[in-house]
Amino acid sequence: MILELYYIECLSHASYLIGDKRTGRAIVVDPRRDIAEYLADAQRHGLTIEGVINTHFHADFVSGHLELLEATGAWIGFGAAAETDYPIRRLTHGEHVSLGEVDLEVLSTPGHTWESISLLVRETASARPTAVLTGDSLFIGDVGRPDLVNLGDGSTSDLARAMYRTIHQTLLSLPDSVIVMPAHGAGSSCGKNLSAELTSTIGEQRRTNPAVQPMSEDSFVALITDGQPAVPQYFHVNAALNKQNRAVLDRDRSIPAVTVEQLLSELDRGTRVLDARSPDDFAAAHVRGSVNVGFDGRFAETGGMVAEIGDRIVLITYPGEEQDAALRLARIGSDEAVGYFNVEHDGAFPAELTHLLQAAPRTTVEQLRELLGDGAVTLVDVRNPGEREFGFIPESKPIPLAQLRSRMGELPADVPIVVHCAGGWRSSVAASLLRSSGIEQVSDLIGGYNEWVDHHAAA
Repeated sequence: MILELYYIECLSHASYLIGDKRTGRAIVVDPRRDIAEYLADAQRHGLTIEGVINTHFHADFVSGHLELLEATGAWIGFGAAAETDYPIRRLTHGEHVSLGEVDLEVLSTPGHTWESISLLVRETASARPTAVLTGDSLFIGDVGRPDLVNLGDGSTSDLARAMYRTIHQTLLSLPDSVIVMPAHGAGSSCGKNLSAELTSTIGEQRRTNPAVQPMSEDSFVALITDGQPAVPQYFHVNAALNKQNRAVLDRDRSIPAVTVEQLLSELDRGTRVLDARSPDDFAAAHVRGSVNVGFDGRFAETGGMVAEIGDRIVLITYPGEEQDAALRLARIGSDEAVGYFNVEHDGAFPAELTHLLQAAPRTTVEQLRELLGDGAVTLVDVRNPGEREFGFIPESKPIPLAQLRSRMGELPADVPIVVHCAGGWRSSVAASLLRSSGIEQVSDLIGGYNEWVDHHAAA
């Protein structure tokens, strides 16, 4: 048996290639849109990809099932409750998908969504199970959230109760030795306490996962519906795209460099400019109106928070990062990155852009304390609700970054604003987004909440 795991940090997303060495037959589970790696590995192992299975309708990325269909002719499988605009193979609980000796048993595991399934993998049909691919049902350290509002059917409580049964009656009934292989890891917005570990076992999760400990159904519902990360707006679009017969990603796609004149023209037409450099370089100088989404962070997910899917985008990047940045956006369906403009690390912009450049105001912890003492500032905390459970600055107003675009009207226009996150990456995004929207008196807190805590501990 061949069981390959593919993980991309930018989306905390795991996908899988499962193949039978004897027959050369394979399937891909929960693929991303850029499918070259699956195709190359299948060829290297002498495999033919004959099927692609999505454990559910993903909301945080656009799945690559249509790309694999075009490239290989593979059938597309979903749980029996799925409804799509393209032909699918409906997979029912207890059904077996045979690749020859290698056997996959379909487990209906609703809770994150109604159509959610898991795949129990055996080296042969009569063997003890080796692994279970749990999608967004059972994570390492958590379970999938039941409250994504794009589902369109069933209440959050109904899904949470379905998840309780999924965990305790289906997944925890598996042998302790079964390897747990979920679709996401730490940082994903599909859960709140995901581990950085990519795999575990049923036995280890039974012992250590707080969300699967013995408790009443009501206690479980309360646990998994409270303190979840704010939902990025693009999740609704991606969930819909994954049901549609959408355009496939061009595997040879690349975006061109833009000249200074072309950049100026794009600015004139209102094109969104995403500056993928570090917060420090962005703060030193950036194009007025651009939004800082650092390439070294959760670039794709955050890009989907600050720009609509379908928006025309120009990227400002360090040399060599431009194509990967555009690809990361394409993974969430943002295909309208029309070009890039390179700026060297610590480098200067061309003189022709000088009139459009500005520095980003920043605030130190000492300065923030003085401003708060004078009552002369609005402090905005863009962390997620679960982060605030571990501490917050009392005067801060919580607006998670994922909600900032829709909640700007809650902020005063005539009082200086300081934005903070945990360490300073998200606050640079937030402050630049606010300034790009016409709110001028905005700075971000250097070092974020962590610096605030360290400073107070040292005082």
